[in-house]
Amino acid sequence: MIIRKATEKDLDAVEKLYDEIHTAEEEQKQQIGWIRGIYPVRSTAEMALKREDLYVLEEDGNIYGTGIINNVQVDSYRYGNWKYHVPEDQVCVLHTLVISPASAGRGYGRSFLQFYENYALEHGCMELRIDTNEKNEVARAMYQKHGYTEIGIVPTDFNGIPGIKLVLLEKYLGE
Repeated sequence: MIIRKATEKDLDAVEKLYDEIHTAEEEQKQQIGWIRGIYPVRSTAEMALKREDLYVLEEDGNIYGTGIINNVQVDSYRYGNWKYHVPEDQVCVLHTLVISPASAGRGYGRSFLQFYENYALEHGCMELRIDTNEKNEVARAMYQKHGYTEIGIVPTDFNGIPGIKLVLLEKYLGE
């Protein structure tokens, strides 16, 4: 298994992951709070690819996970009661983490989080931030299990989806 920067060749596989997540939600197998056709969509991945912050988790030639890693904090973060205040260029954010529902239980989510933390350290970022929908109990549990602290829930319109209760999480690597 490797996690690497995505290339143009990966866009179809990333879009397929987004579709898998939307299908799982529509079939009530997962509760994430995303909506097919609104977020995430292919253009989400295309924009991240252009910014060079789209990553994929690959094993045996297949893409099983994707995420966006950068320093971009969404507007809702300004309402967060963050415990650690560091310069913005020392904050690393993981966006739109998607692991194929068909590969649940293989440790891919844990591996992606470890990659994210190592990436942050390599880029001088001690403060990690993640958000998720309040409905996404699976992600919330995984993040907490790996040392992320929920610092609040912010009502917002998020990525074109109205009425989201956005859970803000952080992990500080400096202590």
